[in-house]
Parts: sequence; structure tokens; C-alpha cells
Amino acid sequence: MAKQLLTEFNALCKDGICRDLLTEREKREMENGKVLYLSGRIQCADKKNGNGRSYPFKVLKREMDNYKKVIADNRACGELDHPDDSVINLKNVSHIVTDCWWEGKDVMGKIKVLDTPSGRILKDLINAGVKLGISSRGLGSVKESMGGVTEVQEDFELICFDIVSEPSTPNAFVYPKEQGRMYENKINEAKQNIVDDLFNKILED
Repeated sequence: MAKQLLTEFNALCKDGICRDLLTEREKREMENGKVLYLSGRIQCADKKNGNGRSYPFKVLKREMDNYKKVIADNRACGELDHPDDSVINLKNVSHIVTDCWWEGKDVMGKIKVLDTPSGRILKDLINAGVKLGISSRGLGSVKESMGGVTEVQEDFELICFDIVSEPSTPNAFVYPKEQGRMYENKINEAKQNIVDDLFNKILED
């Protein structure tokens, strides 16, 4: 079976941070404004996800064990938003995974936002209250199984974890309050222009 790019979305903790997952040193760094950490569930095994796929525990554990070595080497970089391929583009790197561990069938993770162009954008989005999630990126084949679940196969290779924003409902985006008011004013202005044009046309006739 041919491998394909597999991406999976997981919501982070409220405001991107679970403070109980941080060490005292990390909490102090956060309070001093030196570093911004994100944390929460980053993957899960043996459970159908929003894309209808399930990752067998054996496969995901193998890949997370390998990924821990990448974390230890300080190479566990990720991008802001998903690219369309399997290559990590260093100029788009926004964060680095600093730790991961298992809680039952859930993979928990801790992420440090970097002082890069994409990292600064990510920080601004978080400070603005934008709801973000973390999404794994990997290559592998899938196979349809009973019950409408697509099972990820043994050849799966985990590449990285990216930060994304994906609403539950397709195209369900909201605008900040001020933008919404500006948009509404433009509509009202357009309506008034149409009325004025019609009125002027009547007067001319």
C-alpha cells in the first residue's frame, strides 16, 4: 500500500497551557515572560479520531519511543500550520517539543514556543485568545477495518507535531468584534449606495 501524509488534530488545554503539567522552573519562566509553553494531549492510541483514523497502540508507542530520541537531541521542531509535504521547513519553525509521555492511551506533550518569526506570530495568536490545537504529521498507509474505522498500518512514520487552528465545523470562522462591526458597516454603506442610486434614477426620469 502506498504511503500518504497523515495529519491528526488534537485540542490543547485552555489557553494552550495546562499549568499542572509544567515544572516549577517552567512556571517561573512563564511568569517572567521569558518563555511561553504549550501543553496537553498531542496524540492518542486505539481510538477513532476526527479524521476517522485509529492508531494501534503498538505502532504509536514505537514511533513515540523514536520521537523521544529526537526530543533528547533537541531536534523536535514543528511548524505553524501544516505544509503539504513531509519536510520540516526550518524557516517556518515556530516551536519545539520538549517532553512527551503516556497517560493511559493518550500521549501528552509539552511545547516551547521559539523566538522565530513564526514563533512570534504563534505567541501573538495565543495572546489574542485564538483557539489552537496540535496536529501530528506523519507518513503511512491505512486500511479500512470493521465499524468504519480506518486503521493506520505498521509502516507509519511520525515526522513532527505542528500547531494548527481547525474549527469543528468546516468554514466556521468568526471575526474579532471590531472586524465584525467594520464588515457590518460596509454592508450598510453598500445598501445605502444602492438606495441612493435608485432614488437618483427616479429623479432623472
